[in-house]
Amino acid sequence: MTITVSELLAEPQLGLSLLAGEAGLQHRITWAHTSDLPRLWEWVTGGELMMTNGLSIPADSAGQVELAEALVAAGASALAIGEKMHAPELTAEFIEACDRLPLPVLNVPYPLPFIAIARSVAESSLLEESRRLRQTARIYDLLRLAGAPDQWQALTQGLAAELDSRLFVVDRNCHHPWHPGGAPLPRALAAALEPFISSAPTAGKKFQWHSTAAGHLLMMDIPTHDDALLVVVPDSEPHPDAVVLLHAASVLGLELSRTMLALEDERRLGAEFLAQALDGRYGATEMERHLKKFGLSPDRFVVVSVRGLEHMHFSSVPVDLWRHGLPFISLQQSDTLYLLLPDSPDAGLLHAVPEDARIGISRPTDTAGLLRALQESLWAAGTAARAGERLVRYEEGPSWLGLTAVEEGQALVQRLLGPLLEHDRDKQSELVRTLRTYLEQQRSWQKTAAALFTHRQTVIYRIRRIGELTGLDMTETASLAQLWFALQIHDAMDAPPGLNSGTG
Repeated sequence: MTITVSELLAEPQLGLSLLAGEAGLQHRITWAHTSDLPRLWEWVTGGELMMTNGLSIPADSAGQVELAEALVAAGASALAIGEKMHAPELTAEFIEACDRLPLPVLNVPYPLPFIAIARSVAESSLLEESRRLRQTARIYDLLRLAGAPDQWQALTQGLAAELDSRLFVVDRNCHHPWHPGGAPLPRALAAALEPFISSAPTAGKKFQWHSTAAGHLLMMDIPTHDDALLVVVPDSEPHPDAVVLLHAASVLGLELSRTMLALEDERRLGAEFLAQALDGRYGATEMERHLKKFGLSPDRFVVVSVRGLEHMHFSSVPVDLWRHGLPFISLQQSDTLYLLLPDSPDAGLLHAVPEDARIGISRPTDTAGLLRALQESLWAAGTAARAGERLVRYEEGPSWLGLTAVEEGQALVQRLLGPLLEHDRDKQSELVRTLRTYLEQQRSWQKTAAALFTHRQTVIYRIRRIGELTGLDMTETASLAQLWFALQIHDAMDAPPGLNSGTG
């Protein structure tokens, strides 16, 4: 076992004496560390005897009391101050605070070197080091469970038993379990940690004990995952060893990395399946088998279209859905993320998708209605964008441009843009692109030509050709308004390759 403050004081060759904090004499010392930097407590990992020549000690009473409280909150076992060095006079308020906390304060006689104290602590810790090595080996041995059912629960429970502590791996920002199989952070514990999680100094630290109403708690980073936070609640004294805790965090990080690799493989397989399903390559039986494989009911699911995502969110949204326990299939095409989800996914979906994105959700469907449901989700996403809503369900959304259903939108697009789309497809022309650019450039021939890198006369010819094919007078505002409406609907309902052929 590690040496206690009382045992260290009893070593005659050191000649240490107690200045304050007698109630803490049974504190165990894991290490002796020297520092004269400001904010001495920021170098504490738990159980240390902090030794200083006095430069770290403020001269005023309030500063000294703050130092004592911060050291105890960080988990320091004791404070040793070099005699006849640079320490200011210790105030009565400081002594009272150390007695109350308690924080043992030791006087180091001049000229005893700090290394002598560190050597005594280290020598007494030899047996403890052997125990620590065996414990570390057992922690890494828990990784042998890789690939087993409920691996995450088995790993965290094994670590908790080894450390005699409760462990929570949570998202640093929302406190939700980082892994869907993880234990949720109790509400009272989350409230106690909130000031420390949100504070800038803590956010930059890798390892920090805190004294809260719930007792001593540890927060530490999980290597390889910046948004993963490990919260340790010891169930006994002494607290788990700092070195062992760092190894435990590394083991959790390795398991999270392995899980992320497996999740990415599954996401890729799901994307391949969905792309082929939209292309009409699966029969009903195969569709049902694949949906069940991904945890979705083939008789009732929804299609979701998400637009307005930044590039990094195309990969983070599926991960967040998984972390909230939602089975999904995802496919990125151009600027849209398509998702197959269980019915009523709103809570987990809204958490996973950034607030500035637009979400469209189809009516519940089965495998036979997949393509129609995709069109409904695109329509709903377009409605959300135009109405300034974050999420719109197809059957509940407001009318868009006076239209209320996919069929109405498709009919408008076919009537006004159908001849242009057919001409572009047959002649390899760019009439639709030219029309869109012409309207975006406020009907300026010159600006449209510049945007398309073509000649002004070419633009004039194409616009005249558009009028001929649609039968509309391109000089009339009413005609241009109709075409603009049709373009908005066409762009919003632009679907993955294979959809048009699949719908006939």
